[in-house]
Amino acid sequence: MSLRIALLNAAHDGSDNRRNFRRELDADLVEYDVTERELPEAFAFDACVVTGSRASVYWEEPWIADLEAWVRDAVERDVAFLGVCFGHQLLAHALGGTVEPMDDYEIGYRTVEHDGDSPLLAGVDEEFTVFTTHSDRVAELPPGAERFAENDYGVHGFRAGDVFAVQFHPEYDTRTARDVTKSKDDQLPEERIDDVLAGVTEENYRAACEAKRLFENFTEYVRDRSVEPGVGDAPAVDETAAGEGAAADD
Repeated sequence: MSLRIALLNAAHDGSDNRRNFRRELDADLVEYDVTERELPEAFAFDACVVTGSRASVYWEEPWIADLEAWVRDAVERDVAFLGVCFGHQLLAHALGGTVEPMDDYEIGYRTVEHDGDSPLLAGVDEEFTVFTTHSDRVAELPPGAERFAENDYGVHGFRAGDVFAVQFHPEYDTRTARDVTKSKDDQLPEERIDDVLAGVTEENYRAACEAKRLFENFTEYVRDRSVEPGVGDAPAVDETAAGEGAAADD
């Protein structure tokens, strides 16, 4: 079964986001540049993915308000979601959780632990390596949501029904990890940037590839729920991919 997934691209420039998610997701992706207020006109998708961004969800930006409203409507219509980094925070905020700035910036290859119960991380070691880059965190989960992954910086994964979200970046390749790290020169001291870049090695990347399993797990989950009676049977609509401005921001 071929899946139709809306890629709600919250990045501001570049092509890394598009390349990474198209490589990792086995689905027909219909892309929207949400920073330009491009959103689907209907909800006829098997699932949606909300990407990373250099924005914070609590900024008073019209495109963020539009995205949150659309996401809430889609969730109410039983559309499944996967959020990554900013997407993780956006989904938490949209569903009634709290996002706040952190005292420290988490960036680089880090260790995260999961509880072994979430289908999103099935087959992934309970202690695993991922690339992270964020200065905001989910401080309070949405009502009814369950945390399934965390580290010493806080929540790294939660589930609320058919909504899954992770703070880390399973889609990153080494090129993206280096580019994003270098872009933090206005936020982090040069010494810390150099330390993170030194850690962007093939060995660490191979270790982090284990977490890429979540993309397969997510699409398998969506396929399984799409064959359930009354789920995923909305009529298809002809919507073209929109926008070429996408980037792998935080």
